Amino acid sequence: MKILIVGYFTETSKSNIVRHFPEDWDIVIVPPGKEMLHHIEDCQVIIPEHIKVDISLLSIAKKLKLVQTGAGFDNVDINACTQFGIWVANAAGVNSQAVAEHVMALIFSYYKNIPFLDSFMKNKMDENQLNYTGSELKGKTIGIIGLGSVGKKVAEFCKAFDINVLAYARNSVVQSDTFVKMMDFDTLVSTSDILSVHVSLNQQTKQLINKEVFKKMKNTALFINTARGGIVNERDLIDALKNRDISGACLDVFESEPLPIDSELRNLSNVILTPHTSGMPDGLKFHKKRYDFFVNNIKRIENGEEPESNLNELL
Repeated sequence: MKILIVGYFTETSKSNIVRHFPEDWDIVIVPPGKEMLHHIEDCQVIIPEHIKVDISLLSIAKKLKLVQTGAGFDNVDINACTQFGIWVANAAGVNSQAVAEHVMALIFSYYKNIPFLDSFMKNKMDENQLNYTGSELKGKTIGIIGLGSVGKKVAEFCKAFDINVLAYARNSVVQSDTFVKMMDFDTLVSTSDILSVHVSLNQQTKQLINKEVFKKMKNTALFINTARGGIVNERDLIDALKNRDISGACLDVFESEPLPIDSELRNLSNVILTPHTSGMPDGLKFHKKRYDFFVNNIKRIENGEEPESNLNELL
């Protein structure tokens, strides 16, 4: 069984990943490019990052049986895979705990001003000259866009800290819980102190968060995105942050990844950035739960079974 993993990984990450697979499997980890195209010809499974799995790629993959993704699958043409007789599966829900914890870490870091205070102490500045603002979370209102596995977990965590929880979901089947109040989109946006995005990227959600949305938000509001960068118009976000249309942002995902070195986001004092690591709690682009899921799903394919969380049936 040859497994092709495409993405940008450190040598340590590669070692951790390879050790997690059965020894008799051929694990190839390469960045996007010509080397990837060579290996795609005879791999049975591909785990793709930073590449599109489309007809042009699939036409080369003569032995491919499974396209396995993490939580997101916006980079995969599911229809084309199905036409080629190739399974597509994501690891739905596997990283819910990790991402929700990351969201809470960002919220605390922002409202407790942790990055600033850490820098202040390490730069050995005069504590008598300390000047900063902070806030307690009790009584604040969070608006959660998308109430899937991650959104629900964030809601549970926020309840524990006495944060009022509002949510918006396109799926009308979702009902208000005892502590989660379902709202229409505009009401959610305009009444929330914290707005956190937890939807997948698709044609309906692409640039869902734009200039009009930021104008409707409180100028004291915090915006959080740990879902997908394409859900947000990044130029509009930068303008909103610079103009103080909103108070700040905590971002783990970006329109272009890795985030360009010259991105204005890197220079804004009211922004906290992390490098798309919310779903990787074990460090260095590795999450044991995710790779446990990958191994089990690949074994199912090896045994001629249908993979868990297959996406082909969505068509």
